[in-house]
Amino acid sequence: MIETTIKSNALITLAGTVGVGKSTLTRNLANTLKFKASYEKVDGNPYLEDYYSNFKQWSFHLQVYFLAERFKQQKSMFESGYGYVQDRSIYEDVGIFAKLQYDQGNMTDRDFETYSSLFEAMTLSPYFPKPDVLIYLDGSLDKIIERVHRRGRKMETDTPLKFWEDLYERYHNWINEFTVCPVLRLDIETYDSHDPKSVAAIIKEIENITAKEAILTK
Repeated sequence: MIETTIKSNALITLAGTVGVGKSTLTRNLANTLKFKASYEKVDGNPYLEDYYSNFKQWSFHLQVYFLAERFKQQKSMFESGYGYVQDRSIYEDVGIFAKLQYDQGNMTDRDFETYSSLFEAMTLSPYFPKPDVLIYLDGSLDKIIERVHRRGRKMETDTPLKFWEDLYERYHNWINEFTVCPVLRLDIETYDSHDPKSVAAIIKEIENITAKEAILTK
């Protein structure tokens, strides 16, 4: 643990496309800060493999499942009162993944409207406080694809390159318009999430951002 000015019940959320290393950085930031780590639930998702085999048939089911899991996760974090580092944000769910499926014709108008309505109702709940800071992980598409293949999940490695290119572009457009909370942008080639000094430097940047935000909101 290191000395920090970050409040003990802060919510630090990580965002970024598949393969940028969100889970590893989530774990190491949480361990260093003595915060709880909250991970995206992938294993045990009953729709994930079906989705990768047939986007059109299963996209709505997959997105609703993720939304429900995210709501349960957020409620648990809110009620605990602890500080958390969160692997992936709910804002990506609607702003990137659901919109991608809709734009590609994998989700009907009716399904997308239903999904969006659910999202809006959930985020109006007091169980959805805004993150204190969102850490956006980014890098070149080539490096990210390399990491995806290194991880070796078959359903990801079998996915066409065009899908990853589209997702990458959508993430860049999304983060440039994101205004929910302060954003810390990190290039995956400029830090080592396994190096304590590198993690400490990231925490120092979080401290600076949250301190400025506290002054602005006084």
